[in-house]
Amino acid sequence: MRALNISIVGATGVVGAELTRLLEVSPIPVNRLRLLASRNSAGRQVKFRDEICFVEALDDIGNLETDSAFLCAGSAVSLEWGPRFAAQGALVIDNSNAFRMDPDVPLVVPQINPSALSDRPRPGIVANPNCSTIQLVRVLRPLVTALDVDQIIVTTYQAASGGGRRGIGQLWNGTRAVLEGSSEPPAAPFPVSLAFNVVPQVGEFDLAGVTLEELKLLQESRKILAMPDLRLTSTCVRVPVENGHSEAVYLEFEKPVRLEHVHELLAQEAGVQLYAEGYPTPRFITNPADVHVGRVRVNPENPRGLWLWVVADNLQVGAALNALLIAQLAIVNRVIGK
Repeated sequence: MRALNISIVGATGVVGAELTRLLEVSPIPVNRLRLLASRNSAGRQVKFRDEICFVEALDDIGNLETDSAFLCAGSAVSLEWGPRFAAQGALVIDNSNAFRMDPDVPLVVPQINPSALSDRPRPGIVANPNCSTIQLVRVLRPLVTALDVDQIIVTTYQAASGGGRRGIGQLWNGTRAVLEGSSEPPAAPFPVSLAFNVVPQVGEFDLAGVTLEELKLLQESRKILAMPDLRLTSTCVRVPVENGHSEAVYLEFEKPVRLEHVHELLAQEAGVQLYAEGYPTPRFITNPADVHVGRVRVNPENPRGLWLWVVADNLQVGAALNALLIAQLAIVNRVIGK
């Protein structure tokens, strides 16, 4: 295939920077990489393969023609620029929440629903799911495919990096302030300071007291797994961890479940690392491209119930890597790079 022209919007943020790093070592042939960000970041230099790329101000660019545009700068930027890039022929891979529930926009996890991107979508946009959703559905897929699930209950433990560079900065600066006994910095982008704290709110609340993150987990899981009636409820929590999301997942099935069968299903799932002994933690996972599963156990009070502990790198599995795999799938399916 020919080398591609690729643009990354939000290139200096944590997801954009991780995407650039992963793209550098990927097999995707790149003719031109265009790094786009705010005016404050314009002029920065980024080494990519054997060249130096200069970050450009998104608002100042003229020509939008590119083979693929990755949008990593939030919903407002995606809503404005996604259709503009797509109108110029680009396949837009969007990391925000802007288009995920649009019925014309495929919401893709390549290990689960690759057929969703068998053709170029009508709007020219593909949505990358939410970070906590991706690691969840990659573990759910083999279980809900082989077994009849009744309901799923999830509690997430989400890292500061889910709030971008500001989130990481708030955690580190707040921690330093507490240790030094000085005034803490503003809590933003979190509702309250994350340092030495646990915050049971990720996203804004709706009238029913459900946060946006909890709504995403439900709606996106249903769409990706093609299970519109899936019963899933969650509590999403921000924890003082720099990077790596964890989830406690409880599944209740229609019939009693055998632990040996569950182990077989998870062990055979590509990209899922099963811990027969011990358990994964976000600080010490060894392969950030995998989803890590431990503490798999049947509920001793209910043979139809199953607990899982799921950990993944939210910047790779939950964002940049999945976006890159979407691009590789689009290349294989000749959606781009013809």
